[in-house]
Amino acid sequence: MSDDLSIRVERSFSAISPESWSRLSGASKTGTQLDYNPFVSHAFLSSLEESGSATAKTGWLGHHLLLETSAGELVGAIPAYLKNHSQGEYVFDHGWADAFERAGGRYYPKLQCSIPFTPATGPRLLVAEGADRLALQPALAESLKEVVRLADVSSAHVTFLPEDEALVFERDGYLHRKDQQFHFINSGYANHEEFLETLASRKRKALRKERRAALEGGITIDWLTGRDLTEAIWDQFFTFYMDTGGRKWGRPYLTRQFYSLIGERMADDILLVMAKRNGRYIAGAINFIGADALYGRHWGCIEDHPFLHFEVCYHQAIDFALAKGLARVEAGAQGEHKLARGYMPVTTHSAHFIAHAGLRRAVADYLEHERRQVEQIGELLAEQGPFRKGERQQED
Repeated sequence: MSDDLSIRVERSFSAISPESWSRLSGASKTGTQLDYNPFVSHAFLSSLEESGSATAKTGWLGHHLLLETSAGELVGAIPAYLKNHSQGEYVFDHGWADAFERAGGRYYPKLQCSIPFTPATGPRLLVAEGADRLALQPALAESLKEVVRLADVSSAHVTFLPEDEALVFERDGYLHRKDQQFHFINSGYANHEEFLETLASRKRKALRKERRAALEGGITIDWLTGRDLTEAIWDQFFTFYMDTGGRKWGRPYLTRQFYSLIGERMADDILLVMAKRNGRYIAGAINFIGADALYGRHWGCIEDHPFLHFEVCYHQAIDFALAKGLARVEAGAQGEHKLARGYMPVTTHSAHFIAHAGLRRAVADYLEHERRQVEQIGELLAEQGPFRKGERQQED
């Protein structure tokens, strides 16, 4: 770095001051930081670590890059982890790992610059408010390469970052990867009915019917946030999470303690959408509230009811976003079924530095073809959206 700045690697979030971290871009709701992203907050990241969800034991060893002045002031950072597997990332590199190891290489450990178990776009090149972003972001990107070399790992992968940050990495020689999610964009709708009026008639009727059917049998919906999030509520939600996680993934990633910690530290940033029948909760979805977005994460249930998943995860999220004036809903990874419910294809970005020249060339060739495919699929899916001609949503 320079005489005034240096990079330090920190293994544990408990050793990082919450006050200094809160001054980084997107990490706090205070001051002028209107880009708040709950997943890069100290509360969220430290809860993952302290709960035993993201630790060396689970294959997520903290390796966070801290950019500091000579006086020890934190002016930039990249949250990062040394990993010996590719689980819980949602940007799949298993094929790269397999090919490299078949050729005699060693892909793991690798450096993963992301939020564990969280496929949501957010800042990765964190720079302190008031600092020179144009100078410090490239410095962080370049420093990450040096950390790869010093740690003797195969690669660094920066996933679910904004497009402008992806371009910073690309200018520094990183490989740019694109993928796709489905987001609901709030075009200033007063309520859900006004949104439905922008849809083609057949689609509009189908969604109204779906919402009615989801709540048959006396099912009601509660929005829980802030002081509503008691330990008893977390017990019930964790039961839902374990049921779905066990069936879908085989091993759920998050521990019960994680929910207690985020409930204690960031309850106002959390929305639980809970479905009740016969006086007890039977299903629920957890969402996180950012400055201008609602981020849907995961759901679970202990009773199966037609269309209830769509109501709890997608329709209710739209209702909440419209009620609070949020610009969009990001409903997590994958899922073309979201398209019919007003969630349109949006490009996501990642950046990859691969130390081995041969593997880098092979991956670069693969990504060139993949980017074209992602773009073509996105255009085709957008044409199949539920909106009337001329009403298609646009994200700023």
